[in-house]
Formats: sequence, C-alpha cells, structure tokens
Amino acid sequence: MSAATTVVRAGTPPRTQALRNFATAYLRNRWGMVGLVVLVAFTTMALTAPLWITDDDLSAAAATGPLLAPPQAGYPLGTDQPGRSVLLLLIYGSRPSLAIGVIATVATVVIGAAIGLIAGHYQGVAGNILMRVTDWFIALPGLPLAISLSVVLGQGPVSITVAIAVTSWTGAARLVRAQTLAVEARPYIERARALGAGNTQIMARHVLPNVMPLILVSSTLTVAGAILSETTLTFLGLGDPTDVSWGSMINQAFTQGAITAGAWWYVLPPGLAIIVVVLGFTLVGRAVEAILNPRMVTR
Repeated sequence: MSAATTVVRAGTPPRTQALRNFATAYLRNRWGMVGLVVLVAFTTMALTAPLWITDDDLSAAAATGPLLAPPQAGYPLGTDQPGRSVLLLLIYGSRPSLAIGVIATVATVVIGAAIGLIAGHYQGVAGNILMRVTDWFIALPGLPLAISLSVVLGQGPVSITVAIAVTSWTGAARLVRAQTLAVEARPYIERARALGAGNTQIMARHVLPNVMPLILVSSTLTVAGAILSETTLTFLGLGDPTDVSWGSMINQAFTQGAITAGAWWYVLPPGLAIIVVVLGFTLVGRAVEAILNPRMVTR
C-alpha cells in the first residue's frame, strides 16, 4: 500500500500519520536507503573525528611517517609529502566540506524560498522586480562570481559559504515561485481571502505548507552542488590554508607534485569521497522527490 493510499488510523493526528507514511515509503526505497546509509556513515565519521585524531596527526611539522609513501602497514591510504596519513586527513577533511556544504545549502534555500514565495504571492511590481533580479543573477556566470566574492571577502569558510549562497539561490527561487503560483490558483485560497485572511496569513498558513515538500527536495539536491562548489573554491586556494578539507587535499596534492610522482593514493581518496557523498545526497533527494510526488514513480 502506498503512502498516498494509506488509511489514517482513528485517533492519529494527520501530521503524525503523514510522517509514518513517509518513513514507511522511504524504508521501501532501496536506493534512498543506500544514500541514507552513506550520509549517516560520513556524518558519524565527521562528528567523531576530533575524538581520536589529534593536532599532531594533522600537523606537517609533527609528521613522522615516510614521505609520499604508497599504502602500507600503518598507513592504509599511504602518506602525503610531509609524511601525514592520508586516511586521517581524509576523515578529518570531511568536517569542513560537509559543514560548509550544509550551511551554504540552508542559506541558499532560505534566500531562494523567501524570494520565490514573495514573488509568487505579490505578482505586481514587487514580484516582477524580484524575478528580474533573479534573471540577472542567472545570467551571471556562477563560478567566476563565486571566485570574485571569495577574493573580496577574504579566504576562509565564511567567504566560501557566502559565495555559494549568493550564486546558488536562483534555482530554488524559480521553483518555489512556480509552486506558489499553482497553490494560489486553488479555490481555498480565494475562500481564505474572502474570510479576511491577510497576505502574511495566506503565505504562512496556506501556501508555505504546500511548498515545503518542494523546498525539502530542493535542499537535498542543492547540498550536493554546494559540496562540489566548496571543493572547487578550496582547490583554487580560496579556503583557509590551515584547514584540512577534501578540496585542500587535492590542492596540496597538485602543488606538491603528487601527479608527477604517480602518487595516486594522495589524489584519488578525496576525489572518491566527494563523489560518494554527492551521490548519497542525490539518492536521498531523488527518493524524497519520488515519495512526495508519486507521479514520478514509474512501474
């Protein structure tokens, strides 16, 4: 029985039953569960890393391992140029990469959803101005704009987060605006207006709950792009040089001559980690989208 056809049990609040139906449908989605397991594994690894990885393990000056050595006993993924364990760098590097990706996604979705909701509700001058601003941002090349913002704001995670949010909110704004227009065309919105509901009440109590599923799906899909953007900007040297992240690992691998030396163990692990995490978020997003929009499910 699908989530859409599940009978609501007597005495169960509709929202609680809806959450149960969603959880049941998600547990039945094989690829969605694969993506969830991947994300839980990487999140657990990132949260527990400071408990057993010390500053000496990350310090180039305190490194005691062999220089740019291939995988061997004690170093499952080999070492970098100063002699640090690539495995420990990979695990600790997941922290800034995931944190910046998630925070930037939250900022992106909040900005895009607010602009889209307002532009869809106020379809006069205010809505047109907001959509013209959105079109202007869409016309700008995203990566050069993000690089310029990061340079102006200075190196570090804050500047990268702001750069990603400023250059990525347009897609969410257009999606939310389209959904807002569809929701406000329904008869119950007209009834709410006739009963004296104001603009804020209509947007908060009637439109936003119907748009939230789309915002949720957009969030899970946007975070994958945010992680890729963070990695790109960090690889270009715009991140904090003292932080260990997947982008900085790839950057240092190139600058330290890992490619010339054939040290694949220094370049490949962070690249694969990025691919796996992005794939995990994508699988989760597609599963949520299929559950919330059953018309996408093909038999």
